Amino acid sequence: MKEKSEKMIITRTPFRISFAGGGSDLPDFYEKYGGCVLSTSINRYCYISIHPYFDETHTLLKYSQNELVSDLSEIKHSILNCVLNERKISGVEITSTADVPGGTGLGSSSTFTVGLLNALNCYQGKYMSKGKLAEKACEIEIQKLGSPIGKQDQYAAAFGGLNFIRFHQDGEVSVAPVVMKPETYHELQKNLVMFYTGDTRSANSILKEQKNNMGAEEKTANLRQMCALAEDMLVALEKNQIDSFGDLLNEGWKLKRTLASGISNPHIDEAYEIAMKNGALGGKLLGAGGGGFLLFYCPPQEQEKLRVALKLRSFPFSFEKDGASVAYIGDKYWD
Repeated sequence: MKEKSEKMIITRTPFRISFAGGGSDLPDFYEKYGGCVLSTSINRYCYISIHPYFDETHTLLKYSQNELVSDLSEIKHSILNCVLNERKISGVEITSTADVPGGTGLGSSSTFTVGLLNALNCYQGKYMSKGKLAEKACEIEIQKLGSPIGKQDQYAAAFGGLNFIRFHQDGEVSVAPVVMKPETYHELQKNLVMFYTGDTRSANSILKEQKNNMGAEEKTANLRQMCALAEDMLVALEKNQIDSFGDLLNEGWKLKRTLASGISNPHIDEAYEIAMKNGALGGKLLGAGGGGFLLFYCPPQEQEKLRVALKLRSFPFSFEKDGASVAYIGDKYWD
């Protein structure tokens, strides 16, 4: 019998939490003023696996839905359709699994795109730097698919780590790791807690409204102030002074709520108020808004009190530094 080779690739790509500056990664803003974001990747991941499908005349895709197609043009998933048609890759089985659902404010769509590109590169024997991986993911989502999103999620997922990301007026992006003492880094982690609101949403409608509001002088001024807060956070961390971190988060959340009508709602506002009365020194809703995860800066000795008062599902996490990676490459041979 003729020898048959089957190759399995699995990539692991982290989700992210953004502390300050979100919204300044939209082109309508950074092309005029430049933007910046302070964010970190966390140890919660999207996994993408790919290997040849048993029936090479078909392509099987498994995510929140299953698709079995004989022609790539039939693919309903917009990102998979775009990328597989561009690469002309068919006759494969691609499976996506994740530690958190989409629409929860952790950058799931861009994390998926980065992980998919990484998997396909490896499958085709191609190399792409983390910078190029993020740049290509931006091209797919923003330029080709027209998503009204920014660039921070793609770069956070690709590079990994705690970074200060700048969005330059010419469209270039620079990523710089935040340098601080190890004990400050660990103390920051210990003081951060996250809770799931129970709501998921599409960020697109909120981001479209936020984009349309860029022409309003007040909205633009608030977003510029949010960038200044991100700079203040960076300086505080580099000086190993994190006592002000909660206050800066709180100030950033107040400003963020003004950018679009759907960013917060009564349920989120109530939870935030309860948290601030029960040990939290500051916090924010992650992502574009409307649902997902609430992040709070809270001293460890107050965290149990906070959990009891909020009555929301806590979501343990820690920082991670790897970014987009290949978790497994395997070959099986049969005679």
